[in-house]
Amino acid sequence: MKMKQAFLAVPLSFSLLIPTFSVVSADDHGSHGNAHMSAEVSNPAIDLRASLDAILSEHAFLAVVAMQKGIDGKEDFEAAAGQLNQNTEKLSAAVASVYGEEAGAQFKEIWSSHIGYFVDYVTATAENNEEGRKQALAELDGYRVKQADLLDKATEGRLKAKDLEEGLKVHVDQLIWAFESYRTGDYDKAYDSISESMHHMFGTSKGLSWAITDQFPEKFENKSVDTPAADLRSDLNSVFSAHAALAALTMQKGIDGAKDFEAAAKELGENTDDITAAVESVYGAEGAAKFKEIWSSHIGYFVDYVTATAEKNEEGKKQAVAELDEYRVQQAAFLDAATEGRLKAAELEEGLKVHVDQLLMAFNSYTGKDYPTAYKSISEAYGHMFGVGQAMSGAIVDQFPEKFAGEKPSEMPKTGMGGMSQTNNDAILWSLFGLILASVTAAMIVRKKATNNE
Repeated sequence: MKMKQAFLAVPLSFSLLIPTFSVVSADDHGSHGNAHMSAEVSNPAIDLRASLDAILSEHAFLAVVAMQKGIDGKEDFEAAAGQLNQNTEKLSAAVASVYGEEAGAQFKEIWSSHIGYFVDYVTATAENNEEGRKQALAELDGYRVKQADLLDKATEGRLKAKDLEEGLKVHVDQLIWAFESYRTGDYDKAYDSISESMHHMFGTSKGLSWAITDQFPEKFENKSVDTPAADLRSDLNSVFSAHAALAALTMQKGIDGAKDFEAAAKELGENTDDITAAVESVYGAEGAAKFKEIWSSHIGYFVDYVTATAEKNEEGKKQAVAELDEYRVQQAAFLDAATEGRLKAAELEEGLKVHVDQLLMAFNSYTGKDYPTAYKSISEAYGHMFGVGQAMSGAIVDQFPEKFAGEKPSEMPKTGMGGMSQTNNDAILWSLFGLILASVTAAMIVRKKATNNE
């Protein structure tokens, strides 16, 4: 079918999910003039990329969770599957907003089919039906061809069917690996695959958003999705959203006494350790240790809350919430100092309260067996972190604009489409985190000396 080319609306604004952080510009500090204007973290093109990042990566997370719940016969399977279907509705609406309702419906039919094939695979596994498993895998192969052909035509060849089939194979394989590792008790590998499957989708959305903005440049102010600033926003979104997803799942596993709790907690820890190790390699152990101490504390307080819940210790739960309140103050002060006031402590505390409340709501709803609310809250917590990523990247780019200036590329970015994103922005990201930590550490030393001299 010839795809419609009429552009109806810019897909899916995430304004409702973005916390009320304001970023004070470089002009307010009188340091960089207009240099920061060439390094935007938000414009119609970059916002499209971020929207697709959020929807596609959440799809990968929810798919894995639904498969786990399905094979375990858990009571919350239907709610997890329902949230996964709502994710499909969002993605289909985004496609329809670009290519028209007919194309959106066609996309939804094809996209939904592969979710159904994963369910078939889980069902066949539960029934020890090897033929059924093979059939589901064969259907997933057929899906890849249909989906790749649809996107090739929709983008008028900007995305090639062959490359898309490769990328979709990675997606399918990662979810199957995550499920099989979980089923066979190799939980470390299962959670590695969960993280990889979410991260892979950020490369996919970069390629897809590039194709759309190249196809309809006037609708996106002739902006590019492939800039260092856009990559920074995407990298931060990836780290922060993975934290929210893994935290919510780990809390579920903890209260259930699940065998994979330790692996889930380990993966959540590695979400912190990767950043800490990168910072240490540039700026030494002291700054990295300070970062890890503050960030890790709130994870520990969530664990305390789960433990107190399991023990029916109301005082322990109140204590954990009080400690989370203290964490918010410390983390907000840290980021305010780090960004030289570009992110305001009061607003950061408010945004961090949203994060804490969403995860507690998800957990309390789960323990209360209100599963639809639990998964709705998980989805909201996941989406909220994309607002955090936008605010943080905006402050960093404004603070160091020269690090993010760049020309608009003339060809498709090297997203891999058949694998992980191949951006080289990681070094810049970690270096800037190191700069931030160095400045914060210095500020803390000065503050400590001042206190000691009083």
